[in-house]
Amino acid sequence: MTVQTELENIAPSKLSVGGVSKRFRTKRAEVHALDRVSLEVAEGEFVCLVGPSGCGKSTLLNIIAGLDSADEGSVSADGQPIRGPGRDRMVMFQEHALFPWLDVLGNVMFGLKLKPGLNNKEREEVAKYYLHLVDLDSFLHANIHELSGGMKQRVALARALAPNPKVLLMDEPFAALDALTREQLYGDIQRIWEQRKKTIVFVTHNVREAVCLGDRVALFSPHPGRIRQEFAIDLPRPRDINSVGLATRSSEIMKALKGYIGSTETEVAE
Repeated sequence: MTVQTELENIAPSKLSVGGVSKRFRTKRAEVHALDRVSLEVAEGEFVCLVGPSGCGKSTLLNIIAGLDSADEGSVSADGQPIRGPGRDRMVMFQEHALFPWLDVLGNVMFGLKLKPGLNNKEREEVAKYYLHLVDLDSFLHANIHELSGGMKQRVALARALAPNPKVLLMDEPFAALDALTREQLYGDIQRIWEQRKKTIVFVTHNVREAVCLGDRVALFSPHPGRIRQEFAIDLPRPRDINSVGLATRSSEIMKALKGYIGSTETEVAE
């Protein structure tokens, strides 16, 4: 099986979230994390979920991933109910979670072990293809501890993409990186998305980041988490996070978000 054949075997996907509510209960209290959240994500769309810490956006991502379940409502992919994790949905977290005993190539190949129909040579071919996409051809056999933070996240991105999932779920994957490295990765993810047209749901508390990356931005307010408003982002790509047009659009969305969560909220980054 060639890499091209492997890529062509994956059909586009659509996500549907209908009236999802979620509560977390402890001995002392009950936290109402999500309240009747509904969201439709089209095939190949890049949707960013924005809101302050504790607004439930990561909880919703975990439910879509099948890592958690809703108390009420429904979640489906391609019309099929999501009842647990699946190879059609891959998650990229803030922490890279790479295996230190494997080199760069080994980490990406590891994620392909459970993918049926690939022998070891084909897994290596697919892994090298995705490492090329993230500009790591020269670091195939580097040890993880030898990489910078940004390079580790590139490896994590390649590992998430290598099984060729229909949906990529990203939970603040760039939050721990410095500003310059983040800007470089914004360019990488836009380029890869343009090439592969993956369905992406991206969680962030940074409004500018959301406007830089997303086709659409959904605003969350906390206590309990609700989607209050959605904005279509029609800026041309590739987008520069420091551009005047992007800053203007971000300010409009930030103003709307502050109206929902209160002008004293400081957790959302401009």
